[in-house]
Amino acid sequence: MAPPATRTALLGYLAAISLLLHCLLPSLAGADFVYNGFEHAANLSLDGSASVLRGGALRLTHDSNSLMGHAFFDSPVQVVRGNSVISFSTAFVFDIVTVDHGGGHGLAFVVAASKALPGASYGIYLGLLGENTNGNSSNHVFAVEFDTMQVRRLNETDSNHVGVDLNSVVSNVSEPAGYFDDDDDGRNISVKLESAQPIQAWVDYDGRTKVLNVTIAPVSVPSRPHRPLISRAIDLLPVFKREMYVGFSSSTGEKLASSHYILAWSFSTEGAAKAIDLSRLPKVPKQAAPPPSLSTVIEITASSCVATLVVIAAAIVLALWIRRRAALTEMLEDWELDHPQRLPYKELYAATNGFEASKLLGAGGFGQVYKGVLRCSGDEVAIKRISSSGTQGMREFVAEVASLGRMRHRNLVELRGWWQDLLLVYEFMPNGSLDEHLFGRAGAVMPPKPLLTWGQRVGILRGVASGLVYLHEEWEQVVVHRDVKASNVLLGADMAPRLGDFGLARLYEHGADPATTRIVGTLGYMAPELTVTARASRATDLFAFGVLLLEVACGCRPIDPVTGESLLRRVRGHHVSGDLVRAVDERLDGCYDKKEARLVLWLGLMCSQSRPEARPSMRQACQYLDGELEMREEAVLVFSDVDSLDVGSSAFLTWSSCNTMSGGSLLAGR
Repeated sequence: MAPPATRTALLGYLAAISLLLHCLLPSLAGADFVYNGFEHAANLSLDGSASVLRGGALRLTHDSNSLMGHAFFDSPVQVVRGNSVISFSTAFVFDIVTVDHGGGHGLAFVVAASKALPGASYGIYLGLLGENTNGNSSNHVFAVEFDTMQVRRLNETDSNHVGVDLNSVVSNVSEPAGYFDDDDDGRNISVKLESAQPIQAWVDYDGRTKVLNVTIAPVSVPSRPHRPLISRAIDLLPVFKREMYVGFSSSTGEKLASSHYILAWSFSTEGAAKAIDLSRLPKVPKQAAPPPSLSTVIEITASSCVATLVVIAAAIVLALWIRRRAALTEMLEDWELDHPQRLPYKELYAATNGFEASKLLGAGGFGQVYKGVLRCSGDEVAIKRISSSGTQGMREFVAEVASLGRMRHRNLVELRGWWQDLLLVYEFMPNGSLDEHLFGRAGAVMPPKPLLTWGQRVGILRGVASGLVYLHEEWEQVVVHRDVKASNVLLGADMAPRLGDFGLARLYEHGADPATTRIVGTLGYMAPELTVTARASRATDLFAFGVLLLEVACGCRPIDPVTGESLLRRVRGHHVSGDLVRAVDERLDGCYDKKEARLVLWLGLMCSQSRPEARPSMRQACQYLDGELEMREEAVLVFSDVDSLDVGSSAFLTWSSCNTMSGGSLLAGR
């Protein structure tokens, strides 16, 4: 037997080796976490419409149409070791709430190679995949879906089912939602996924036997059913990479929508997932009943008119009120059918404490913007109160509702709701507008915002470009924004850009020519051909985007407010002298990628050429920024003596930006 001193030395040596191995091999540690509610949850990455509500419920989508919401554990999880999939186990509680007798489309537990889920779409694709990616082996997506819609072209036989998806939303195996009762001879008891009651789910995969088990039951069931709803041998090795992201995805459809909640979540690759504490489940917000339809109000009024003269007098007043808004009502009719998000005035009044001055974010020619918190959901929003004087305010209101109200894109500000007295409700953008980060806020007493890094600037430009591609080419109609500028680019909590203010937008069919219209926009961003054609087109948006590229790269306004110097003319001079990157913002102190800076400046000049046919398309501009197209420095740029529709051309203006909302007016919601 070794002497005590020798044993002590040996134990110390072994402890040192153990500590060294622990430091050198951190990847061997598995994932093991549990969220009993999400109010103070860390290590979560949210995207799309996903948000954590007061009280701790994680809401993936609310009951608006055409939404996607994603929530992932922020760090990747090792799921493959050698040539084997590591066993994993997860349990979670979800709740699906619908206002009407049929919502959509469902939610899914997902294991994916990327949190971004490239190409994902709403509706039948559950935010997992898209029409162009569905079924591709390169997706590396595994999901267990809880689907509340039957889509026959996806071979679905039930509108209330649980399915297992491998790189496709066409499930490899699916079963009607239910569980096997342990106390009733194993009888299968149906579970309605849209019951508005919490349901617990368990997903377990045995890497050794390659068997997947999926079990569900209402939380009122005292224990987990012994027999799983789905038990199938599935080899996940071809689907999984070494490290994957775990989380949830959900979507709503174009006509049908539900609110999808995750209330608790446990996950482990070190054995069975920890049990969820059901006594700590957060409460789901009460779902407000839909407002009565206009036809119902008219019927009640008509019947009352027959009864008394008092009601007749009231009906006359009501008729005059309706007549004053007849034009607005007619133009909103189709949009209301698809997007029943009319918010009551008292809700918006309470959200802003009666539109008090302390809630004011900004003001301009068409009204004011207030910060508020909706009592029904706890969401922070920006509420735009358009001035009711004249017809121009109503025109802006209708333009925003008719366009932005039906569009969904990660780089467009989301219109959350409206009220007919010219009130628009947007998602709140906590980091304000891009121009505040570039130039500060005029007259502000708050400290200046941090200087944007070069990487942040390029990311913002790529996001704006992606949003404009959607408007110009990917939506059902061509949307010309007509006011692309730094103050209309809003920044979310993660500095992701969203293009806002669609009050000047114009829509026309693909393949059609835009009609002539009033010349509108902001000086310095307006294409020179507008004075001749009076036609706002995709090319005029390209010109404004080109100026925005130069503005962000140089950190200078399009027209210097002191000297009146044109930024476009100055950058063009650097290009001619062969020293283009000299125009880059001096405040960056050389901390930027020179090749990338040259590309951004060159593309800005390409987009702001005087001849519209010489400008690239918005998709080509996006491809240049993403590196899919090579910069052609030998290309001849076409310019004229007139940089843009500037002050010297103001005689042509009938409605200029001096009458639109001021530069930072939406701050966090325009």
